[in-house]
Amino acid sequence: MAKKTMITASRIIEFYMDYVLKNDKQPASVYIFSKENNFDEAIFYNFYANFDAVEKSIFNTFCENTLNALSQSTDYKTYDSRTKLLSFYYTFFENLTANRSYVVYALNKYKNSLRNLSALQELKKSFLVFIDTLEVETFKIEQEKIAKMQEKGMKESYWIQLLLTLKFWLDDSSVGFEKTDIFIEKSVNTSFDLMDIKPLKSAIDFGKFLLKEKMNFKV
Repeated sequence: MAKKTMITASRIIEFYMDYVLKNDKQPASVYIFSKENNFDEAIFYNFYANFDAVEKSIFNTFCENTLNALSQSTDYKTYDSRTKLLSFYYTFFENLTANRSYVVYALNKYKNSLRNLSALQELKKSFLVFIDTLEVETFKIEQEKIAKMQEKGMKESYWIQLLLTLKFWLDDSSVGFEKTDIFIEKSVNTSFDLMDIKPLKSAIDFGKFLLKEKMNFKV
């Protein structure tokens, strides 16, 4: 009698990725999947409700592994927001590249409509939590409702940026995906440059000073 396999969430992910890459489809049932991998069907449900939940977990795991790797870097803690986001992107896409065959299988047929793809829902939640930790400086708006709309819009723009990068990477045929690295650098730098509020804050502060002092002068 074959010895039962020790099962964890990670092992189920490993078995699932291996199955779909060999068969180009999901298993026909959890029963068949568990029997082929020598564990009881009931154990599967200790971790996941169905195969769609496994797919969501896989993409979220890529994000979690990225954040874990970054948290172990002493240099990362000293980075500014821009460099932290760049570090996330480079590390995240290294993880995707290490699993490119699966990612292409899971996303290729949806690559023109990734925004609402259910397999990325858990990834989105984790990514936006990460964005919160960056504490990106924005122009402060006193009106609470408008401020919340501003924050929501900013987060959504970061998520769309990640999806655009993901689509670019899926289509990238350059050696070592070097074009994706260039895309990451330029898109992240551009987004931060566009959100740079220091010149605007300086102008507003200067305007407040002039109003306060009621300065009248002629050129």
